[in-house]
Amino acid sequence: MTDAPLPSQIRYIIGNEGCERFSFYGMRNILTAFLSGWLFTAMPEAERAGAAKEVFHTFVIGVYFFPLIGGWIADRYWGKYATIFRLSLVYCAGHACLALFEDNRQGFYLGLLLIAVGSGGIKPCVSAFVGDQFDSSNRGRARVVFDGFYWIINFGSFFASLLMPIALKSYGPSVAFGIPGVLMAAATLVLWLGRDAYVRVPPDQGDPHSPWKVAYTALRRGRSTGRALAGAGALGALLGLALIPTLGVVIGVCLGLVLLLAGAGLGVWTQLDAASAHHPADAVDATAAVLRLLVLFALVTPFWSLFDQKASTWVLQANAMAKPAWFAPSQMQALNPALVMLLIPFNNLALYPALRRLGVEPTALRRMTAGIAFSGLAWVVVTLLQVALDGGATVSIVWQIVPYALLTFGEVLVSATGLEFAYAQAPLRAKSALMAFWSLSVTVGNLWVLLADSSVKQPAVTAWVTRTGLGVAAFQMAFFALFAFAAAAVFGAVARVFPVVDRYRAA
Repeated sequence: MTDAPLPSQIRYIIGNEGCERFSFYGMRNILTAFLSGWLFTAMPEAERAGAAKEVFHTFVIGVYFFPLIGGWIADRYWGKYATIFRLSLVYCAGHACLALFEDNRQGFYLGLLLIAVGSGGIKPCVSAFVGDQFDSSNRGRARVVFDGFYWIINFGSFFASLLMPIALKSYGPSVAFGIPGVLMAAATLVLWLGRDAYVRVPPDQGDPHSPWKVAYTALRRGRSTGRALAGAGALGALLGLALIPTLGVVIGVCLGLVLLLAGAGLGVWTQLDAASAHHPADAVDATAAVLRLLVLFALVTPFWSLFDQKASTWVLQANAMAKPAWFAPSQMQALNPALVMLLIPFNNLALYPALRRLGVEPTALRRMTAGIAFSGLAWVVVTLLQVALDGGATVSIVWQIVPYALLTFGEVLVSATGLEFAYAQAPLRAKSALMAFWSLSVTVGNLWVLLADSSVKQPAVTAWVTRTGLGVAAFQMAFFALFAFAAAAVFGAVARVFPVVDRYRAA
């Protein structure tokens, strides 16, 4: 019923989310500027930007990797509320480390690790916790709350992006990182205040027909081909670990995880029929749905590799652009949430109805395909700006508005649409897990960035790039634009044959 009242405890969750998002984006959006301008000043100036970019994307990888662990803990042991509250305390400790250890690299990195554990761990739990507060009598109001969630996320991000660069420039790192810490403490307090009002669904102690049990049965009972593919994935994981001395711990572990999931997924896919004798048909069908969604998630990873560089590569580019003395390059990121808040109503009220009048139905998969392509267009513009800068031209930072608009339009089409689509397609048994894997796609996107950066540092690659006539930065930007266009083409082809279903819970 759409006219049913909102559960009173929702105000605590919304308040918690607003403060938490301000705290996260507040520290995230000044991280690259702080690393290159403060923490890495002992490095040669030419190396600072690359080092800052590497640390930033390593941190983002951690934030979107830990949802796998947080979701598992919540579903099997602690429950959602306890997981959110306990990991929020870890989150607060991380913010404290950033404020206290501005001159201590090890202490600062510890703070980043704690924030990655806290922020990432609660990520798959919060939206599911919101859903737990609704039942069949008021589920129609849940849409209003989720819209409010997306709005408050961008509201917090907008003010954090606008104000924290000023705080960093005017008052220094301790204050700039301390303010988000205070907001995270407030978020934890607001969550705790509603502790007696929440609906708490107890953790599931294990489903014998979960997609993961079905996948295990398929590998165990199926043909040797599937086990060989899964074994190849395991060898890939070992290869990733073996590359740690060359590529670093984060790249090696993440690359190994990607290869392991790819091998195991292919192994299960080739012999899923072998599980039919041991599990119900709907459980086997649910596992097939999970595998299909993982393919789509993999094809979205190039988008995230482009999107998250607005807080690293684009900030570094903005440093070299003409701008007022009072304006910090990191403040350009405030454009993103501001445009999101404008584009969502524009798309729903104007663009989509106009497309329907023209006979084009903007389905979820069509929107996501277009979104990936628009991110590629954004990087074409960024590449042209970088070529002009490398050629010695004076380029106004105002020109960055164009790629920000294109990338944000792509974000609205991919991110908001993709999360809703994944939830609708995911089996009831696997909705929480699929949300964690959606977060993992962001990790993999940032892995592509680190691999690209690592590759161009090789002397042979650097020499080849030089022969193209482009600078290293411009070449990488052009590469990511082509990466997005290729991903959009493949995603679109897969979308044409993807079996779309509706797996929302029955009324």
